Amino acid sequence: MKPFVLLATRAEDVPADEEYELFLRYSGLTEVELIRVRLEAAPMPRLDLDELSGIFVGGGPFNASDPPVLKSAVQRRVEAEFAALLDQVVPRDFPFLGACYGVGTVGTHLGASIDRAHSEPISVVPVTLTESGAADPLLDGMPLRFGAFVGHKEAISSLPTSAVLLASSPGCPVQMFRVGQNVYATQFHPELDVAAITTRIHAYADHGYFASDELDLTLAAVRSAPVSHPSRILRTFVERYAR
Repeated sequence: MKPFVLLATRAEDVPADEEYELFLRYSGLTEVELIRVRLEAAPMPRLDLDELSGIFVGGGPFNASDPPVLKSAVQRRVEAEFAALLDQVVPRDFPFLGACYGVGTVGTHLGASIDRAHSEPISVVPVTLTESGAADPLLDGMPLRFGAFVGHKEAISSLPTSAVLLASSPGCPVQMFRVGQNVYATQFHPELDVAAITTRIHAYADHGYFASDELDLTLAAVRSAPVSHPSRILRTFVERYAR
């Protein structure tokens, strides 16, 4: 089987290593089958799409809607690298699944409206599939409504007509979309479980996702409802695109 790639941007080793382990666990891939590239540490290597089965993108600290003057040199480099990669991926309709930061990367590439109007605190939210989502093969077997972990400062307010809306939540109109037949992005985190999101809450406690006195409330929020379905998306992606 040709390998998959996980493009990651987390600078903190503990959540970064745990993210990779989660993608391995829920995709069913081995370390040989899922190559991790930490973009915050070094430039993106040349990716030969002919030698890959598909591309995953994990979450991360970068916000596409940040003013350019506030973007670090690393963020600007990573954004340029994703722009160049998506210039290949989207026209070719190459298998791509971006989790959380996928919305910022693919959304920016499409010219979607990305702003702070529909941010969601770290929590569990009910995600509802659209009619197109219920019919999408990547979401086969998913219930029409399911709980998912979120936590983001920006989101897409409106999608261009070139994208298909697959899922929404009460506070965020675009929770998942598709471009072509094989390029996907989610705002929620399909890779997370309770233990992992707890790690991230502690790791990013001073990153502005919640106030300094809201740690206990945030930890309680991610235990407020069961989350058991989103990780299925990772395995379905592999089953659909492994070649």
